[in-house]
Amino acid sequence: MVVREEARKMKLAAPHMAAASEETRNAALAKIIETLEENRDAIFRENAADVQAAEDANVAKAVIKRLKFDENKLRDAIAGIRQMIGLEDPVGKVTLKRELDEGLVLQRVSVPIGVIGVIFEARPDALIQISALCIKSGNCAILKGGKETARTNKILFGLVHGAAVEAGLPESCLLQVELHNEIDELLKCQGDVDLLIPRGSNKFVQYIMDNTNIPVMGHAAGICHIYLDEKADLVKSVPVIVDAKTQYPAVCNAVETLLVNRKIAADALPVVLEALVKANVKLRGSAEVAELVQVLQAAGKLAGGEAYAIEIMGEEDFATEYTDLIISLKLVENVAEAADHINKFGSHHTDCILTEDDATAEYFLQMVDSAGVYRNCSTRFADGFRYGFGAEVGVSTGKLHARGPVGLEGLVTYKYRLIGNGQLVGDYVSGKKQFHHKDI
Repeated sequence: MVVREEARKMKLAAPHMAAASEETRNAALAKIIETLEENRDAIFRENAADVQAAEDANVAKAVIKRLKFDENKLRDAIAGIRQMIGLEDPVGKVTLKRELDEGLVLQRVSVPIGVIGVIFEARPDALIQISALCIKSGNCAILKGGKETARTNKILFGLVHGAAVEAGLPESCLLQVELHNEIDELLKCQGDVDLLIPRGSNKFVQYIMDNTNIPVMGHAAGICHIYLDEKADLVKSVPVIVDAKTQYPAVCNAVETLLVNRKIAADALPVVLEALVKANVKLRGSAEVAELVQVLQAAGKLAGGEAYAIEIMGEEDFATEYTDLIISLKLVENVAEAADHINKFGSHHTDCILTEDDATAEYFLQMVDSAGVYRNCSTRFADGFRYGFGAEVGVSTGKLHARGPVGLEGLVTYKYRLIGNGQLVGDYVSGKKQFHHKDI
């Protein structure tokens, strides 16, 4: 395959895809659900082969967990598509209608972005989510999955693409890129590919950003924080911390750093650390945290044992994303210091404060410069499906166009339609006519 040639075909097909009716696009999604359910056993067989190959190659456990595609992940993927079918069509929305002068009407209308290239690592469910989102939003999509899930991606793409075409969408609505060297070809498709969305490790996303002139939407890291405030309810807060770290540690919205208010550290740390260690979380932290833990152990307030040993970190180590059962610990004086730490070392993804104080919470929500700022709930809620978007193509930590979990609204842009009846700019420059700019 010559990726550039295929991208050009897709660029020409993009207007036809954008013109597909909502009924046709929803019918394609319904057909995809039907096809996936009918072929579940074949999908699981291919995925089992991928998992076995990864285990034989000693691939990291975190990666293997992401690449597994089982009944639960299929169920969630299908639920996301069903939710998407019920969502309002993002295409064709009139967001501005203004009469510039009599008989001269301007409209701003939402339209698909066009051709979107999505490159993702070891996430078969991502292929389904991305394809469905692009179909619902009227976009063409070029999909490149990780080599670890080659078999699963191949069967999933064949099923999804076949269902979409059978429902009446253009043949070039979706394209699968399979070879590693084709990524570099894709990165050179400026003019034919309108947007790239990478999903993967920090190093992987940064490589994409550094090696293309195509606009890139996404995030290079997921360093999420929780700040345990002096007015936190520990009974409520400890399960939130454990969930944010352990529910799925391999993903970008898992918490990596816990900041604890110094005033409550002696009372809070024994409870928090006991819960984390019970969940098999390894502890890293500042020298101050390590010293306090030793004091607490000596006083009998914290159980002894190597599990509570703190691996001492340098200040710059707090810019670490683990995607594993490891957490960084640091004491801070107040919410202001917590916000400053997060803005310095965080990735602007999702950060949370645990507190019962409204004023402190509002300061945190205002001052932390992240795509998601939470109070008293797990950072794991940063997800398009959980937000009611149906699914997401990824999470954007940038501030242009789309931010946070990117669902349907993040996959459309707009165009201006101006309808007139022979009007000339010269008449307005000369003063013969005047604009009255009336919203209608």
